[in-house]
Amino acid sequence: MTKKHVIIENIRISLSAIRGSLLRTILTVSIIAFGIMALVGISTAIDALEKSFAENLMMMGSNTFTIKNRTMRVQMGHNSQRAKYYEPIKFRQATEFKKQYNFPATVSVYSNASWTATIKYESEKTNPNCQIIGTDENYMTTSGNEIAKGRTFSEHEVFYGSHVAIIGSEIAKGLFKNNQDPLGKIISIGAGKYKVIGVIEEKGTGMGFTPDRQILLPITNVRQYFSRPNMSFAINVMPANPQSVDAALGEATGLFRVIRQNKLAEEDDFDVTKSDQLLKMLAENTKSIKSAALIIGFITLFGAAIGLMNIMLVSVSERTREIGIRKSLGANKLTIRNQFLVEAIVVGQLGGIFGIILGILAGNLVSFFTETGFIIPWVWIVIGVVLCFMVALLSGIIPATKAAKLDPIEALRHD
Repeated sequence: MTKKHVIIENIRISLSAIRGSLLRTILTVSIIAFGIMALVGISTAIDALEKSFAENLMMMGSNTFTIKNRTMRVQMGHNSQRAKYYEPIKFRQATEFKKQYNFPATVSVYSNASWTATIKYESEKTNPNCQIIGTDENYMTTSGNEIAKGRTFSEHEVFYGSHVAIIGSEIAKGLFKNNQDPLGKIISIGAGKYKVIGVIEEKGTGMGFTPDRQILLPITNVRQYFSRPNMSFAINVMPANPQSVDAALGEATGLFRVIRQNKLAEEDDFDVTKSDQLLKMLAENTKSIKSAALIIGFITLFGAAIGLMNIMLVSVSERTREIGIRKSLGANKLTIRNQFLVEAIVVGQLGGIFGIILGILAGNLVSFFTETGFIIPWVWIVIGVVLCFMVALLSGIIPATKAAKLDPIEALRHD
């Protein structure tokens, strides 16, 4: 009999033995499955969140960095508490940076005017969840969005604060029924009337952020009609060469420190953020969660290993006479040992398969809510399979060795 036939025969005998102690096997398989499910499920969920976050960051361009106002920070020390306030970035400072920045790059200035706007067209209106952004003519380029219909703002429209608007796809669908063309239509935002000149290409929702519910207005128009105290402006910078982002960032930081009149020994009173920096921060934060999932999985699998070893030891005791018969018919120690090892491995892999399936389904619930598509974590699947194999091997080696060492005459006498 060839090795292939021996392995197949061992698997067949293992499945028969598993059916003989079905309840114990189900319990052990369940414990293994839950351990692998925790490992694969948490890892899949984290991968889904990272993918969703990355897709949202890509909306502002993979080689773009943003200069924003630094938020208030609270400093603790020597039993005292001191809050440090940072001045908002003024329109004059943002436009001065745009004029003086000589690095080969596209620069845009923008500001968030509202997150709860309601847009109207004739008898139709949106929910009060639309975001109004005041932008210049370069914003569409640096934001990573594209125009599906129409055009972006001209320099003339930005300079004079014209009453024109670029709307998101969700707003267009909500206001203009029966496939009406939104271009050229007049919409109402508060008391103002705006002519639609463009529609942003649909991107979908991820982690609550979407350009589909945005409406872009010329930044000078926003300053006039949506002004508020301490209104802060942000700057997007997209270098012409993606490889020179770090150099462009250094140049931008130095120039803006001069514009903001930061002294030599002072820290920056503004934040400069790259998309890859945020991704690295997210990856660092999720490392601990993945490590916790690994620990939980190991603890559960350790319990499963004890359960599996117990089942195998009971199986050896119950099948002592069967082992004696097999040895009397010519089976050697190696054959008996391998038979019980294969049985342990089969139980372990059954638990692994069910655990991987449950883990993928549980983890992809996050993908469903973040709309990032179905994720199959191949790396963690391989890790799960290997772990189940190792657990089964370690759990089965003692019972298998015990079975192989049984004396055939004493085994035949066993009742």
